[in-house]
Amino acid sequence: MNYSIILYILGWLLVIASALMLLPLVTAVIYGEASGLAFLVTMLAGFLLGFLIIRKRPEKRMFHAKEGYVSVALSWITLGVFGAIPFIISGSIPNPVNAVFETVSGFTTTGASILEDLESLPHCMLMWRSFTHWIGGMGILVFILCVLPLTGASNMNLMKAESPGPSVGRLVPKVKTTATILYKIYLVMTLVMVGLLLLGGVSMFESLCIAFGTAGTGGFGTRGDSIGSYNTYVQVVTTIFMILFGVNFN
Repeated sequence: MNYSIILYILGWLLVIASALMLLPLVTAVIYGEASGLAFLVTMLAGFLLGFLIIRKRPEKRMFHAKEGYVSVALSWITLGVFGAIPFIISGSIPNPVNAVFETVSGFTTTGASILEDLESLPHCMLMWRSFTHWIGGMGILVFILCVLPLTGASNMNLMKAESPGPSVGRLVPKVKTTATILYKIYLVMTLVMVGLLLLGGVSMFESLCIAFGTAGTGGFGTRGDSIGSYNTYVQVVTTIFMILFGVNFN
C-alpha cells in the first residue's frame, strides 16, 4: 500500500476544499454576516494543514486500485467532517453530529436535512449548504484529477473508485483531459441555468443556490418549501435542468 500518495491526495483535498469556501466567505462579506468568520478560520486551518502535507511529495506517484478505494473512502470522510466545521463554529448547526449529517448529505447529493427553519440561516451558510451539492455532484476527486499530476494508470484507478457503476468510460485517451471536459460541461450547464433563472426575476443569490442544488440533483435550496413558492417559469427551468444534469455526460 502506497500510504504517501494517499496522504498526498488528502492534503490536496484540504487545500481545494479550503479554496472552495471562498464563495460562502464572499457571500458573507456581501451581506455583512459575522458568520463568515467561521469560513475564514476553517479556510486558514485547512490551507495550513494541507500545505504541510503536500510539501513533501511522494517518491512514487503510481498507485493501484486498492490505493484508489482507500483514497476515495478517506476523502469523503475528511470532506464531510471538514465541511461541517463552519456550521459548528458559527452556531448555525451547533450539534456536531447534525452538522456532519447535513454536510455529508450535501456532498453525497442525498438531499436529506435536519434543518427545520431553513430561512433563519445566514446567506453564507445557505450558499455553502447548496454549494456542497454542486461540489459532490461531479465528485471533488474528479476535480483533483484535473489539477493533480499522477503517473500512468493511476488516474484511472482513482476515477474508477470515485465513480458509481461497474465501469467508467473515457471521452479521450487521457483521463485527466476527460475529467477536465466533464467539469467544463458541468460548469457551462450551471452557468446557463443561473442565467435563465436571472431572466425569470430570481436574485443572483437564489439563482446560484437553486442551480447548485439542481446540478447535484439533491435539491438543497434556500426555502423550506424547496421551489414550491417560486413561479411556474422557475419550476419548469429547474425541472428541465434536473433531467439534463441526470443524463450521463459521457
